[in-house]
Amino acid sequence: MKDVYEYAVIRVVPCVVRGELINAGVILYCQPRDFLCARTELDERRLRTLDEDADVEGVRRALAAYERACAGESEALRAQSLGSRFRWLTAPRSTIVQAGPVHAGLTADPEAELEDLLDRLVRRATHTR
Repeated sequence: MKDVYEYAVIRVVPCVVRGELINAGVILYCQPRDFLCARTELDERRLRTLDEDADVEGVRRALAAYERACAGESEALRAQSLGSRFRWLTAPRSTIVQAGPVHAGLTADPEAELEDLLDRLVRRATHTR
C-alpha cells in the first residue's frame, strides 16, 4: 500500500539577490508512516563555482541543522509533531540555505523514496558528468 508523502529540495543560494542555486538535500515527510528525514550532500565545487568566497563550513552547518531538526535532536523540537517540524523547515526564507516548494507523491517506502529523490535531484549533476 502506498501513502502520501511531501518533500522539498534543500537548496543553497549563495547570493540571494542573484537567485542562482544548487540543490544540496531533500527533506521528506510521510505522516501515515510517522517519517520525517532530511539528507544533505554539498557539492563544494559547484558551490564555489557560484560564489568563490562562499562560507562552505557555514553552509555545511546549516545543512546539518536540517538533519538534526528532523531527527528531533533538541528537546524543543522533540516536543513538536513531525508535521509541525516539516512545516517550520519548509517555510519560505530569504537565507543562503532554504527549502524549495513542497511537492507530494505516493510511496510504499519513504526511506527508499528519499534516496531516489536525492539521486534524481541532488546527485544528478554529478552522475551525469
